[in-house]
Amino acid sequence: MTEELDSPGQDSDVGSEEVVLTPAELIGRLEQAWMNEKFAPELLESKSEIVECVMEQLEHMFFFQQEENLRRAKREDLKVSIHRMEMERIRYVLSSYLRCRLMKIEKFFPHVLEKEKARPAEEPSCLSPEEFAFAREYMAHTETHLKNVALKHMPPNLQKLDLLRAVPKPDLDTYVFLRVKERQENILVEPEADEQRDYVIDLEEGSQHLIRYKTIAPLVASGAVQLI
Repeated sequence: MTEELDSPGQDSDVGSEEVVLTPAELIGRLEQAWMNEKFAPELLESKSEIVECVMEQLEHMFFFQQEENLRRAKREDLKVSIHRMEMERIRYVLSSYLRCRLMKIEKFFPHVLEKEKARPAEEPSCLSPEEFAFAREYMAHTETHLKNVALKHMPPNLQKLDLLRAVPKPDLDTYVFLRVKERQENILVEPEADEQRDYVIDLEEGSQHLIRYKTIAPLVASGAVQLI
């Protein structure tokens, strides 16, 4: 069985190329997205197509398991047990990935929505349609709550609410561990102290590094490196 994904940045209705993935490759992409999301300090690009394909794959696996259970109900079978464990593992990765994204949206919601508002039309969105609706609703409820609980009791000149200033931004200066998947040359690294100068490094394929996130954020987005 294979799953099809539209190639990134293309309209699926206008002559887009389709990437055919095996179930193992599909799960591998989900795990990669999960690890990157887990360790990146900011909300990354939405992988809604991967999520949808994995959910369809889980449905196929569920029906297969039901058939196997009925066919082998009278005797224990190791294959069925392994199949069930793999389903549970995939469900855990999927739910953990989605939960991690929701936690970031709740933590950085004004900045996430502001970034989405300023995003050029040709760039991929950081939010799925469902996440975008959730972020807007969360922001509206937060504003209403703060106004009812605190702001209405303050002097008129202090009743303005600027959530972009009140809510901290993602800390892109956070250091992250990464594994290089594709060799990268001439990566500019900013100094840690004012008296130091910028310097350039090469990242060899398979090497692991501890580096400031904002230095390699584009490489995470392109898939050239994997956060670990």
